[in-house]
Amino acid sequence: MKRSARVKLHPAALQHNLLQARKAVPNAKVLAVIKANAYGHGMLDVANILNNADGYAVACIPEGIALRCAGTGHPILVLQGHQQLQDLHAASDYQLRVVIHDQSQLAYFDQLGTQRIQIAIKIDTGMHRLGIPPETVNSLYYKLKNHPNIDTDIWLMTHLACADNLNNPATTQQLKCFTHSIANITAPTSIPNSAGILGWQASHSDWIRPGIMLYGSSPFDSKQQDRDQYKLQATMTLSAPLIGIHQLKKGDPIGYGASYHCPQDMRVGAVACGYADGYPRHAATGAPVSIKGSETHTVGRVSMDSIMVNLDNISVNVGDEVELWGENISVDRVAQHAETISYELLCNAGNNCSRG
Repeated sequence: MKRSARVKLHPAALQHNLLQARKAVPNAKVLAVIKANAYGHGMLDVANILNNADGYAVACIPEGIALRCAGTGHPILVLQGHQQLQDLHAASDYQLRVVIHDQSQLAYFDQLGTQRIQIAIKIDTGMHRLGIPPETVNSLYYKLKNHPNIDTDIWLMTHLACADNLNNPATTQQLKCFTHSIANITAPTSIPNSAGILGWQASHSDWIRPGIMLYGSSPFDSKQQDRDQYKLQATMTLSAPLIGIHQLKKGDPIGYGASYHCPQDMRVGAVACGYADGYPRHAATGAPVSIKGSETHTVGRVSMDSIMVNLDNISVNVGDEVELWGENISVDRVAQHAETISYELLCNAGNNCSRG
């Protein structure tokens, strides 16, 4: 038996969103970012749906191996790169391109024997998470290009820390740093994430890496932009049935902590989805939901297995399906009510709910 909350994938929307990335940067090749189980959508399912992408980006070696074993022949970029020698052996065996972001990774190349490996050098242009110092890139690039175990087709890449805020000058500074650090190198480049693709034309490069935009969510601060502005479509619907309906009096409390009291006589319903299913526990009263095409909202605290919703002025019955996010309710709106980001919600629901 499965829990009642379920997610539904919309393949046509995934294809549509990929097309929006191509339209934004028509001369670039697209690495579809399908790490973390494709943001909860199912990595192998999404790879199959987006088989017209030019390649895929994953987080780790095991994700890349799973893709190869599923039959894909596309280029695969491993964003975390390798941490030990056996990772490099696997990357060579499965033809995975590993990201070089730390000096500790370099010694393993001398232990590869006759194996060859594809790499991308990640430059730390200001995010200070992973990356090679910009002042060392030139010497490192030519050192690795002449290494007998490394394929000469070396990519250069970076990651934008603040591109989600169109008013933040940090992105411009990062792009200047990247351009300066590779001034004496001619090689394929990969810079923009979803926000860079849609909002920062100066970041456009040979390879682009759309992630969250593929899944129908705006990559920008929700106060600045929304998915509709970029014609993005919802790729996941989270829904659950209505399992109880109550008529309450003005002043009646609802849920744990009695944090919500009915402002007037109210009809409310219990929906069989809670934080155990990936719905955000911290979603405040007022988070939007849709029932039979009518929008209403949550009331009270989110429980482990249920949430309560306002049913005033809506004709519904026990068993009716409630959309918690999807085509009618954007996941960005729910994330805003929970003071979090859509990435987290999609991953949590997708990895906790059954597929319907």
